[in-house]
Amino acid sequence: MICDTFKDIMNNIQVRQNLIQLRKELKEGTNKHALLFNMKSELVLLPTLLLHEDAKVRKNAALVIGDLALKEYLDQLYEAYEKETTLFVRSAYLTAMKELDYRKYLPMFKERLESLGKKEIPLEQKKHTGEEMKLLSELILTVDGVKAHKFTGFHEPSDIVLLTNRNHISITKEILGVFQTKEFNAGLMVRTDKLEEVLPIRIYQELLFMVEGMKTCDFNFRVAAETIVNSKLMDFLKKRHQGTVPFYFRIELKAKLDLEKKSAFTKKLSAEIESLSQRKLINTTSNYEFEIRLIENKEGRLNMLVKLFTIKDERFLYRKNVVASSIHPTNAALVMALAKDYFREEAKILDPFCGVGTMLIERHKALKANTMYGLDIFGEAIQKARENTEAANQIIHYINRDFFEFQHEYLFNEVITNMPTVTGRRREGEIYQLYQRFFRKVKGHLEEDGILVLYSHNKDFLKKTAGKEGFQIEKEFEISMREGSYVYILTRRM
Repeated sequence: MICDTFKDIMNNIQVRQNLIQLRKELKEGTNKHALLFNMKSELVLLPTLLLHEDAKVRKNAALVIGDLALKEYLDQLYEAYEKETTLFVRSAYLTAMKELDYRKYLPMFKERLESLGKKEIPLEQKKHTGEEMKLLSELILTVDGVKAHKFTGFHEPSDIVLLTNRNHISITKEILGVFQTKEFNAGLMVRTDKLEEVLPIRIYQELLFMVEGMKTCDFNFRVAAETIVNSKLMDFLKKRHQGTVPFYFRIELKAKLDLEKKSAFTKKLSAEIESLSQRKLINTTSNYEFEIRLIENKEGRLNMLVKLFTIKDERFLYRKNVVASSIHPTNAALVMALAKDYFREEAKILDPFCGVGTMLIERHKALKANTMYGLDIFGEAIQKARENTEAANQIIHYINRDFFEFQHEYLFNEVITNMPTVTGRRREGEIYQLYQRFFRKVKGHLEEDGILVLYSHNKDFLKKTAGKEGFQIEKEFEISMREGSYVYILTRRM
């Protein structure tokens, strides 16, 4: 019981071990409330342990004060922090103060951070001093916030990377037209000084920047930090933003490492970047302005790219609501790009499994439609679709109804949908039967010269059932082999 553990600490029995045990127990169930209720008056012992001769006792006593959010001991925590000479303990006081109202000590934290930033830190002290500086920075940013920079670099010559669907890079290249481009396995490299013409393209997944000097380097945090800080990154950031240093960053590491090793690497790398840049670049877990993307290549080295969060992606602002089965909007936009030659302007369109409306909204954005209807058996999805459509400034008629019970007075030129697939609720046999029923039913809602545009994860079911009901496949596009997703364009067999 947690109170027994605390009593052992009071009785000076294995204090260090019991403090560590106490912290574990505080994370379980209602133990925290039990300790505060039953031992409130005895908790006065904790600040006395901040003076203990054992550094690990001091460290864990501070962390327990933070875990319990004991605001009455803020001053003792700060005094202990000021006097502490053991480096690995100093960060524990700061961690504890994060849970309290420490604002009166903010000027002292700023002064301490500035002082540490000016010092030449010996190699053996870098780890713990780096942790202290990171926590000081977090404490300051929590109160003061980040002074955000405004992006102004739309016409700066830039080398960008557009990550796209690997099977359909050529479509993005075609949309870019006269831009200088080069294909690679995950998308396009583009040279441009007209960023505002690239940003609205709806089918790329991410836009990243290549920065001069941020070249491939060894998988070593010190080498990576030196490469980044000695590159043109700072010049790149300053040219494209209003405002002065510091800039705030995060690191994304894509490598064949487990989570713990990834975290350890990025932590060391972040601290080294801050140190080498003299804190002109500051790592933060929130309100970051850019991301340093590190990608392990086949040779085990690191490729480097930059993602700017100061550039707002406004392509899918309408998509305020989703459900678990929702198609990603870039995939929906890709479906429309692949099928666009089969669309007709002012078409009457039906989506029998519309979800939150993404397919219909993207269809109208690809080419102006006339009347659009969306059906779904889930009322929550229909409500979300209505809200998304309103945000997109479109008019779509949504009906909370099973497609197989739907009746309508006129036929549609296009039926476009993300077909239901196998889930926890639906087994393969059910989905196969759904495909059979779908093709049988949809005939009664489609003009003779109408088309079906189907996004499917069950290509075998589609091929086995479509022909039996008089449909023929005009086009098949693989979207993702790994996910088993395809786009099919079908017409009536004449």
